[in-house]
Amino acid sequence: MRDVIYLLFHLLTTLAKLIQRDGGKAVIAENLLLKQQLIIHSRSRQRAPNLKTHDRSLLGFLSLFLKPRRLTRSAVIIKPSTLLSFHNALKKRKYRLLYSPRGGRKTEPKGPSTEVIKAIVAIKQRNPRYGCPRIAQQINLSFGLDLDKDTVRRVLAVHYKPDPDNRGPSWLTTIGHAKDSLWSVDLFRCESITLKTHWIMVVMDQYTRRIIGFGVHAGNVDGTALCRMLNDAASGQSWPERLSSDNDPLFQYHRWEANLRVLEIEEIKSLPHVPMSHPFVERLIGNIRRELLDQTFFWTATDLENKLGDYQRYYNECRTHSGRKGVTPAENIGNTVVDIDNYRWKKHCRGLFQLPEAA
Repeated sequence: MRDVIYLLFHLLTTLAKLIQRDGGKAVIAENLLLKQQLIIHSRSRQRAPNLKTHDRSLLGFLSLFLKPRRLTRSAVIIKPSTLLSFHNALKKRKYRLLYSPRGGRKTEPKGPSTEVIKAIVAIKQRNPRYGCPRIAQQINLSFGLDLDKDTVRRVLAVHYKPDPDNRGPSWLTTIGHAKDSLWSVDLFRCESITLKTHWIMVVMDQYTRRIIGFGVHAGNVDGTALCRMLNDAASGQSWPERLSSDNDPLFQYHRWEANLRVLEIEEIKSLPHVPMSHPFVERLIGNIRRELLDQTFFWTATDLENKLGDYQRYYNECRTHSGRKGVTPAENIGNTVVDIDNYRWKKHCRGLFQLPEAA
């Protein structure tokens, strides 16, 4: 009953205010003021309300329509700290306008041109397994620019729609140094389209990350086949002083060890059961599988040798390398800078990769 009496009393008071001169404005301003206070109180559960600049501005504007004696009753959350904060904000704004240089807002740094954006998106579409660092290095090598991986990442985030079926491999940082005249050798298996097992020996130079060559053998491998694969891989190359290999039982054949002694090559063994102690050639094998063998078929050992030869030329002469700061592994290869406004796409490895070249 008491609440009903209070409600009728407030109703009569509001009607009386509306009858007075400018009473409608005062009632509307007071209601808006109270609603704004409720919005601010519901925004935060802390003791001090979280006032923003537009809150202070709105409360100050609505207070102009209230009488002084009503203002003291309505000012529930307006405290001296609020007025001081509003005053400090006005002072900062004043001196910023007085002493800031003329000419408006500072211009943002200019982003890459339309031609560069098209080249980034095109190289990603044609080589979906490339990551941002590799794309930046490849474009810098081809066009003589100075892009970084963050610029490529921002461009791809806006202009490139990735295909969920293609996932580019991520790169590990280099974990060790390699001495000159040190080769790494390793073996891995792959299956032909007729499911016949083929063994591949890959030989690489650890100092330049260059692929020396491949040796292919169909069927089981013995000591004689192992020596023949090494001779095929190093055909036309001068022998190194050291050869790094893992602890595979195949590298423990007596004929293999005798062949290295005849060639006066010191064999260095990696740590047993620790692939990270033989990092570069292990990563190379992973790249060969992901970029070549998982993307194509082969019929015979000759067909496999031809495809590995194409990949060797692409890897050594055209493909950038993170461990060499975006430079190709091949030595004495003059990389021609391509004009960003006039270029064409050259296919490598029978169309698996496409890189820009001068038109």
